[in-house]
Amino acid sequence: MRNRLPLVFILITVAFDAMGIGLIFPVMPDLIRSVRSADLANAALWGGILSAAYAVMQFAFSPTLGNLSDRFGRRPVLLVSMAVMALDYAVMAVAGTIWLLLAGRIVAGVAAATQSTAMAYMADITKPDKRAQNFGLISAGFGVGFILGPVIGGLLGGLDPRAPFVVAAFLAVINFAFGYIVLPESLSPEKRRSFQWRRANPLGGLQYIGKLPGVKILLIVMFSYQISNFVYPVIWAYYTQAAFGWSTGQIGLSLAGYGLSVALVQGLLIRVILPVLGESRAVFWGLLLNMACLVGYGLASAGWMIWVLLPISALGAIVAPAMQALMSRRAGPDQQGELQGVLASLGALSMIISPLVMTQAFFWFTRAGADPALPGAPFLLSAVLMLAGFTIFAFGSRRAGADGDVQSGPSDKTSA
Repeated sequence: MRNRLPLVFILITVAFDAMGIGLIFPVMPDLIRSVRSADLANAALWGGILSAAYAVMQFAFSPTLGNLSDRFGRRPVLLVSMAVMALDYAVMAVAGTIWLLLAGRIVAGVAAATQSTAMAYMADITKPDKRAQNFGLISAGFGVGFILGPVIGGLLGGLDPRAPFVVAAFLAVINFAFGYIVLPESLSPEKRRSFQWRRANPLGGLQYIGKLPGVKILLIVMFSYQISNFVYPVIWAYYTQAAFGWSTGQIGLSLAGYGLSVALVQGLLIRVILPVLGESRAVFWGLLLNMACLVGYGLASAGWMIWVLLPISALGAIVAPAMQALMSRRAGPDQQGELQGVLASLGALSMIISPLVMTQAFFWFTRAGADPALPGAPFLLSAVLMLAGFTIFAFGSRRAGADGDVQSGPSDKTSA
């Protein structure tokens, strides 16, 4: 059991990072109005700034933390980040100005950029042919945290807008103490490399990681997949209300159902699916399945169709951990943190781009006088992006060529 405790800490940490994204959503309008004496419209503007600041910091600092973990080890990066997060939430709980709240979200975005280090830790302790399964566990933990964040924020925010931050600070302290006791270092000193600032930023990290055989193509596919897949949290509430007149309760229930289905796929079913398909074929068929489901959402004419599509589309969540495993095979022990940092930055950049693109698509096809009126337009746009990623993976990776590079398609019967 004790051998599993480090894994428990890693999963809790990743879930906690994800909770930080959604924890403040339910309480932010009231909190901003209390510190700014602003109306709801102005509070919404500041809410957008605070959310963007968090995402931008994750984009900018994920490679930095990943590179620091390649130099100093995974344990100190994870523990220091958790300690900083605990202090940051405590400061936000008593913040009396909008500028202190903004500073708090900036620091939180940096401290929560540890998914790359968590992934690197998992790569250190897992055999290459099992990495996709354990990456799936981390993705499942992130998904659970993404679900729990708004739920906890909403429940505690009903008591006091600052209550979620107090509880978050308390939980961070407990998890720090837990990790300090149970988490051993996974990267031995002889496998570490020197820290270089030119590699510890999104562009520099992308340049170095992109030189690994077959990885550049997978990075492009992953980026396309992430922008497309973020359509769910960005548009879901607007789409289901506009298309089917769903209530807030129905929207919340459907989101929870989707999140739990994804967690089930990434945490459990992936261990059954990958040994049968292999990582490359899992990506190939997963992208196809995602594309078909996005088209289904875009053209759905009745609410019951959504409930049918939900568990099917959740199966497509196998794509991300399978692609992460393919890339992880091509990185050395001293590059796992750098690789995961680049991937985390791409994810954060997707969280910045996708809301801008998908909300615009929704606006143009649901505004007064829109012809055709199509609330599902963002899902159809996402299907096009998914098709682009699928095409690049299916054909571009074959041109990458050799046995050590990425292989794709239904004829690939083994993990790449």
